Amino acid sequence: MIELRTTPFHERTSALCQPQNWRKWAGYFAAGSYEHTLDREYWAIRNSAALIDVSPLIKYVIKGKDAAALLHRVTTRDIYKMKVGQVAYTGWCDEEGKMIDDGTVSRLDETTFRLTAAEPNLRWLSMNAVGMEVEITEVTDDIAALSFQGPNTRKVLNKITKKSVDELKYFRLMKNKINEMEITVSRTGYTGDLGYEIWMDAKDALNIWDALMNAGADYGITPVGILALDMTRVEAGLFMLDVDYTSASHAWIESQKSSPFELGLDWTVNLDKQGYFVGRRALEKEKREGSVWKMVGLEVDWVGMEKIFKQVGLPPQIPGMAVRGSLPIFVGNVQVGYASTSTWSPVLKKYIALAHLQKPYFEVGTDVRMEITVEHHRQHAPAKVVKLPFYEPEWKKR
Repeated sequence: MIELRTTPFHERTSALCQPQNWRKWAGYFAAGSYEHTLDREYWAIRNSAALIDVSPLIKYVIKGKDAAALLHRVTTRDIYKMKVGQVAYTGWCDEEGKMIDDGTVSRLDETTFRLTAAEPNLRWLSMNAVGMEVEITEVTDDIAALSFQGPNTRKVLNKITKKSVDELKYFRLMKNKINEMEITVSRTGYTGDLGYEIWMDAKDALNIWDALMNAGADYGITPVGILALDMTRVEAGLFMLDVDYTSASHAWIESQKSSPFELGLDWTVNLDKQGYFVGRRALEKEKREGSVWKMVGLEVDWVGMEKIFKQVGLPPQIPGMAVRGSLPIFVGNVQVGYASTSTWSPVLKKYIALAHLQKPYFEVGTDVRMEITVEHHRQHAPAKVVKLPFYEPEWKKR
């Protein structure tokens, strides 16, 4: 029997989690929500300051003379161009150019990097490191992490960090202190809003949680679970492993696999970087010939959906949280793809979805229909392919 572990913040999160609706995340308990409805938690991300325990992220420290060479070899990014203090989002692929996992690479110093992942990748990293002078250490249990997201987060951090975070740029990190406790702050997140991620020694977790909650009391700070986070990451056009794509190392059949190009990660694939990297040849071929599938945004036409519900005498029924489930997408009577996550967007007042569509139906502006269930009957609501992200506030990168 697999026993789920608790994060270093569990003493605080468990006391605050009213519904006790714990979710499994990489072998840990994670709070689904802290309240019985998601409204306050969702709006904390968009309007104030949300504190999210993201400690279950798998974390590796990769250090040594060949640390950069290893990461250059296994990811699609040009790691040699990364400066100390820079963070890069990346996927990594198998030899056929299909995604194994995705995460961030942070350059902590010239020969030390931190890699985050959704799933364990130690064996794969070690296999690719054969013959290299590099040390790979999993530090998931040692490093606690908080995602601090929302427009007020900078003000709260500046109240308690030793050094101001005003000059910390998007996808950069800095060493800092809270009450003399060492932390690293990165200008990153999974919500598409202004936000930071705070990395700390697990032994300091509770003290740093308390310091943030006290400092943020006047700024609407709210503990937020992964259900509200799910809604905002869809608005931000961000996908999730095992929900929106299947790892190539877990896929049973070829059609379950996805390339970075198919997932809209063209900007992370640096085909002009020097030397070999895993999947390079396959990705160069796909770049030349084009992708057969593409993950896109869908906006469901509200008026069209309203008509379908009206036929049975009902107003539109919208789920109260993101739906992680496959919904077929049609053009005419032919299925041309599927939505992998769909949600009502409170900030946009729209029903949206991340969808995987076949060529040529993934072009922006294409009219499609998405399956919805109305009184136990499957119906098709009109929808349109739109550019991702759905939501990107002007202050996100400021």
